[in-house]
Amino acid sequence: MLGETQFEELDPHTLQVLEMKCADRNSSIITYQEFINIMSNRRNPSFRLAVEGQGKEQSTQPSGTSYLQCQQRRLSLFQKMVRRIGSHYLTDEFDRQYYADRYTCCPPPLFVPAITLVEVGCFIYYCLEAHTISANGPVPVSSLFIYRPDRRIELWRFIMYMFIHAGWVHLFFNMLVQIVVGIPLEMVHGSCRIAAVYMAGVLAGSLGTSVFDVNAFLVGASGGVYALLAAHLANILLNYSHMQLGILKLSAILLIASADVGFAIWDRYSNKDASPPVGYTAHLMGALAGLTIGLVVLKNFEQKLHEQYMWWIALAVYLGCTVFAVFWNIFFY
Repeated sequence: MLGETQFEELDPHTLQVLEMKCADRNSSIITYQEFINIMSNRRNPSFRLAVEGQGKEQSTQPSGTSYLQCQQRRLSLFQKMVRRIGSHYLTDEFDRQYYADRYTCCPPPLFVPAITLVEVGCFIYYCLEAHTISANGPVPVSSLFIYRPDRRIELWRFIMYMFIHAGWVHLFFNMLVQIVVGIPLEMVHGSCRIAAVYMAGVLAGSLGTSVFDVNAFLVGASGGVYALLAAHLANILLNYSHMQLGILKLSAILLIASADVGFAIWDRYSNKDASPPVGYTAHLMGALAGLTIGLVVLKNFEQKLHEQYMWWIALAVYLGCTVFAVFWNIFFY
């Protein structure tokens, strides 16, 4: 038995999870591994940063009021939204509840809204400059941002191409997925981690295009968007049995991604007179980056030994592909 002094030394989150376990009427026991995970507080740091870093407010639960009674109080619209996000993006029921109770949206998600506004603003600027707008254009070939194979020495183009989009259809799909998937992920995992996944996808998209589609120009945020999609997909693959409608979410993501990639490939090869050719390789490379970096950044919230091996393997795959592409660009051309 733990003494009173030992209880005081426990992390408040550990005590809260133990209390929630005791209050759970659906489970009378916990496994040894589950107990070790609780007592060692082995939660993913991204989860703790996203929840505990959002606010330092302590629980205001009145004395003598049970946890289940507090669950029944009337929820605001914001609280309902946070609970829904937790149910879709977290795997453990107690993590979901802890997130829903402690998340304050202060600071709010900043990266995805900011990058979205910049990308929309750039599209409007180039449309006004070209005095036209269409489903497939305009494509500002002379822009300082667009990735061009003949200007690969200008290194900023490997990143800045994400601000240019080839038509309103391209922009609409990217912004839709970016907002619907990116903002909830950012609310759970934090801005820095989502920014890392997004930028890893953007860089992988341009590097992959420079290797596999050497004559293609590259525009759009598809690399970053597909990195977010694939990162969420990686989380579902690891935890689909614990997530609500896991199979349905997995199928929906694969369907949306397949349709968009198919449209990009069809648009590339059906319009053979198009000049310059706009690449689609960034979709696939961004997805690969999201699957690998997603396992590193957005991995399962319960730390297990085999997942540590996956962490290192995923990181090695991404870094290996990146280094190969960099050396290809240096020595092949």
